[in-house]
Parts: sequence; C-alpha cells; structure tokens
Amino acid sequence: MLKQRLLTALILIPLVVWAVLGLSTAVLGLILGLFVLLGSWEWARLIGLQSTLARSSYVAFIAMLLYLSTFLLATSEGFVFAVLVTAGLWWLIGTVWVFRYRGETGLKPIDTQFGLFVGVMVLVPTWLAMTYIHAFSDDGPAMLLFVMVLIWAADSGAYFAGRKFGRHKLAPQVSPGKTIEGVVGGLFAAALFSVIGAASFDLPVLGGISFVVLSVIVVLLSVIGDLFESLFKRRAGVKDSGQLLPGHGGVLDRIDSLTAAAPVFALALAVFETVS
Repeated sequence: MLKQRLLTALILIPLVVWAVLGLSTAVLGLILGLFVLLGSWEWARLIGLQSTLARSSYVAFIAMLLYLSTFLLATSEGFVFAVLVTAGLWWLIGTVWVFRYRGETGLKPIDTQFGLFVGVMVLVPTWLAMTYIHAFSDDGPAMLLFVMVLIWAADSGAYFAGRKFGRHKLAPQVSPGKTIEGVVGGLFAAALFSVIGAASFDLPVLGGISFVVLSVIVVLLSVIGDLFESLFKRRAGVKDSGQLLPGHGGVLDRIDSLTAAAPVFALALAVFETVS
C-alpha cells in the first residue's frame, strides 16, 4: 500500500505542477472538469445511486452545470461571486453537520434525494473556484498551485503532529484518526508555508499578514471538507470513494479538502478584486 501511494504521488505531483503552471485556463478547466465528473460518479455511489444509469444520469447533470458555468464564468462576475458566497455559507452548514453526526449508518431515500443537492454544492463550486483562481491574474496559476500545496503541507503537518502528540479526538464519530493536536500541527505548517507564499507574491506587511490569516482559515475549512466526505463514506459503509488512484482511493479522496478550501480562497480573491 505504501509503495502504491508513493508511486502514484511521484507520478501525479509533477503532472499537477506542470498542468497548473503550464496550461491555459481553458485547457486546465477541461481537465479539472473531468476530475469533477469522476468525483460525481463516486459521489453518486456514496449517496446510494446503485445502477449505472442512475449514476451516469447524475454525472451528465453535473456536466451540464459545468458547461453552463463556463459561459457564466466568462460573462458574469456577479454569478461567480454569488456561487462562491453560497458555497461559503454551505460549508458553515457542513461544519455543523459534521460535528452533529452521531455515527448513523445506512441510507434512506430522503438521504439519497438530499445527497443529489449536496453533490452539486460540493462539486460545482470546487471547479468554478479553481478555474477562477487560475484565471485571476498573471499570478493566478501560482496562486492555485499555492492553495494545493498549502493543503498538502497542512496534511503533512497534521499527520506528523497527530502521530507524535495526538491525544484528543477531533470528530471521533466521523474520523477516529483525526486529533485536535494534528489539526494544530497542520495549521502551524500551513502558517509557515503561507509566510513563504506571501513573500513569493511580494505582498506588503499588512497584505502578508492578511494572506497568512486567510491561509489558516482556508486550511481549517479544508479539514471540514475532508471530514464531510468521511461522513458520507461512513453513511455508505465504504472505506474509499473509489479505486481510481492506487493507494490513494478515489478522486474524492484526493480533492475532499479542496472542495471547501478552494471556494473560500476564491471568495477572498473576489472580495479583494471588488474592493480594490
């Protein structure tokens, strides 16, 4: 398992860096859209859609929403802002949902029906946010890569801090392995990395401080994104969302943190652009 994880990471990381920094927003948007559609296939399974037809229909529905979003992304700044604000509010609800979960398993028809809506709220804003960040300015590709590496750095910090100091469970009903100490370690690693990011973007002192604070908030939300997917996996009774990535599970298992982090970071950029 460890060899598979390392091999997959060694292949994917250079490809991701090349794609984010080297491709146009249009081309990258298509690739990101493909991953979101793969994620929607996995999500359909998590919410109880069993037949190939039902899951394919849901993927087609998400594809239609992404297709419409490409036009609105290019023509309506108000649309982008509205979606990002809605996503931010949604993740406040998601936070409450995670910490109120009491270990229920199994899916009822109402869970599946509501899950269709939840999938839209989780997946579509993720694609929109990542595309928006990439196209934000000349620094957009570097900003998008920063967000992704920020999450990786926080995950690594949380892993090592949790292994060394972890004592108090964060949300034991959802993810027994996650500890408060691990989250603190992840936040510390994220803060250090964001200082480097602020310097690389040549931000002034106050702007740099705001950037570090934003990065910490983004990482906090990324933890919620991770826990939220874990909650649905527990309800569905599965360990991974899929098996597409050897040693890493499915697409959702790799982007769950970004589903909450990317919209919040993109919203901050949108607010900055509005007030500047």
